Amino acid sequence: MSGIHDLLAGAGVGLVSGLTSGLMGTSPGGGLVIFSVLLFGAEQHVAQGTSLITQIPPTGLAGARRYWRSGNRSPWPWIVWIGIGFLVGGAGGGYAAAAVSDRVLQWTYVIYLAALIALLILRRDRKDGGREADDQDQQPRLPLLLIGLLAGFSSGFMGIGGGLAITVGLAAGLRVPQHQAQLVSLVFSVIPTNLPAAWIYWSKGLMVGWPAITGILAGLWIGTDLGARMANGVSRSVLRRVMIAFVSLMALYMTYKALT
Repeated sequence: MSGIHDLLAGAGVGLVSGLTSGLMGTSPGGGLVIFSVLLFGAEQHVAQGTSLITQIPPTGLAGARRYWRSGNRSPWPWIVWIGIGFLVGGAGGGYAAAAVSDRVLQWTYVIYLAALIALLILRRDRKDGGREADDQDQQPRLPLLLIGLLAGFSSGFMGIGGGLAITVGLAAGLRVPQHQAQLVSLVFSVIPTNLPAAWIYWSKGLMVGWPAITGILAGLWIGTDLGARMANGVSRSVLRRVMIAFVSLMALYMTYKALT
């Protein structure tokens, strides 16, 4: 596969992954893993390493800025406690992934996505959506830390960035308004909290070539900004439906890969 082809394919992977990231306020890792397998024919460990490595630069900055300008906020206590959990969980997930087979990772990915779909379907919108500015610092530390641990472990173990766990954990578990939960998730695509997990994959050479990496980064910058613009123009219920549909497609595709 030529360098030009890898560059263009990488740009396509990054653009689609960035669009879903900005639209749903999750890290782009889910799309990066799946499309790296689909377009590059990468093995599961290589796809996950590629996903984590390309998420180190702050490619979600433009998307986070769009949410911020629309009046959403990400309280610093939330960032601190989720971040602590993320760093610890990420390192543990990375080492755990290196010890299991591609098939185990694929089925774990399917189970994880199915659990997220169930949480999204069962979640009810909170009726006091206008109160997030008043109680934004009142979330208990332990649940935030646990959300960070889950997000970090899923990031390291499955290479998906952890954004889905943060968005669903805040929105479904702590009843944070959807757009605000998505902003907090995008903040973690700016802060390099996945660095410990990415280094584990990097040290083992589990990544695609540099032309593809360059294309993915360019696509992520553009796609995340476009997706965030789209997200701020739709309702919370529409966003949740879009997320359920996208995660369902991811789960179906990974089920197919695990069975073949």
